[in-house]
Amino acid sequence: MEILWLILLGFLAALLFRRFVKPKYLKTLSQEEFIKGYRKAQLIDVREPREYEGGHILGARNIPMSQLKQRMNEVRTDQPVYLYCQSGARSQQAAQILKKKRGVEDLYQLKGGFKKWTGKIKKK
Repeated sequence: MEILWLILLGFLAALLFRRFVKPKYLKTLSQEEFIKGYRKAQLIDVREPREYEGGHILGARNIPMSQLKQRMNEVRTDQPVYLYCQSGARSQQAAQILKKKRGVEDLYQLKGGFKKWTGKIKKK
């Protein structure tokens, strides 16, 4: 019984580690750093359409996390990819998928996500 608890605890620790430790291939940028580079990159909002329509960064394309696996061919591998979501969790997941399944190397995310954004936005 004790071994079962240790295995369960180890599994839980591994899940938490993967969830909260930022991967090396993904660079987290402050808003100022993000603004400097996103105009020369693919800017992708991975929030759901209703969130995107409620307000998004000017020039962002909406590829919701729920559709990313089906639409990942829309993301070019030869240009930097700037990702954001509401808080940063989904953009990190999106980066993992794009790296693993599409081979995208140049990945960035907005620190704190859209909820921390104070720059220009567009609403539908």
